Amino acid sequence: MPRYRLQVAYDGTAFHGWQRQVREDGSELRTVQSALQRAVFKAVREETPVTGASRTDAGVHAIGQVAAFTASQSIDVDRMSMALTSRLPEDVQVTHAEVVADDFDPIKDARSKCYRYDIACTRPPATWPPLFDRHVVYRTPFELDHEPMSRVAARLVGEHDFAGLAQKHHGRDNTVRTIHACTVDRIAPDRIRIEVVGSGFLYNMVRIIAGTLLEAGRGRIDEARVDEVLATGNRRLAGQTLPPQGLCLRWIHYGDTPLPPGFPDRHPGTRSNEPRFRDPQS
Repeated sequence: MPRYRLQVAYDGTAFHGWQRQVREDGSELRTVQSALQRAVFKAVREETPVTGASRTDAGVHAIGQVAAFTASQSIDVDRMSMALTSRLPEDVQVTHAEVVADDFDPIKDARSKCYRYDIACTRPPATWPPLFDRHVVYRTPFELDHEPMSRVAARLVGEHDFAGLAQKHHGRDNTVRTIHACTVDRIAPDRIRIEVVGSGFLYNMVRIIAGTLLEAGRGRIDEARVDEVLATGNRRLAGQTLPPQGLCLRWIHYGDTPLPPGFPDRHPGTRSNEPRFRDPQS
């Protein structure tokens, strides 16, 4: 039976996260997985589980989520994206589909993931809070200096125990993860963009990293403080957990999917050709 891999993009504002959730009365919360599951059922006319690579939280967005399902029949992948998107709500799209190996696992086979967190630094009347894009950016009233943020971000690169940068009840026995890249850029006079690439992430880890870098931008956390967080695992020494709306899952890398152009310079040993899973914003 053929197995299919999907690239999925969604505005997470009105969703209770990716993972399917059932209330005690048997009704379902609105989740991306449930919506995609229904669309697949309508398209292939059979019940088949749809598995996602990343269980994004309520309010978190994605342009590069990866999902997979197996069907008993062959489906034209050139038409699958449109067929599924036409059966999905307007805040979800399937942007790419392809046939993969029968044993492909979107969770276990993932080699790295990239998350982005956008921050707007606004203080009326000089600069007003985001209006039309308020659901995809976090607003702070503080001026942020991106240079100390970049210095602190650099301390996170490498293999570390990230227990101090994760939600307390993260449910993992092993809290060691590898961060391949962590960058901070000022993309506009009032906008800061944080991008984190890693082998995997603990619960709320990226949002806590973003909160820690925000405090670095305010001059309240420095490199020595972050070193202490990593060494001791003391969550109280790190920054706050920023809200979900600024966070977006950009891409997930597998052994057969090259990384986006330019990234291999920061992640040795990977190919630099055009990615099969394309970033619609690049």
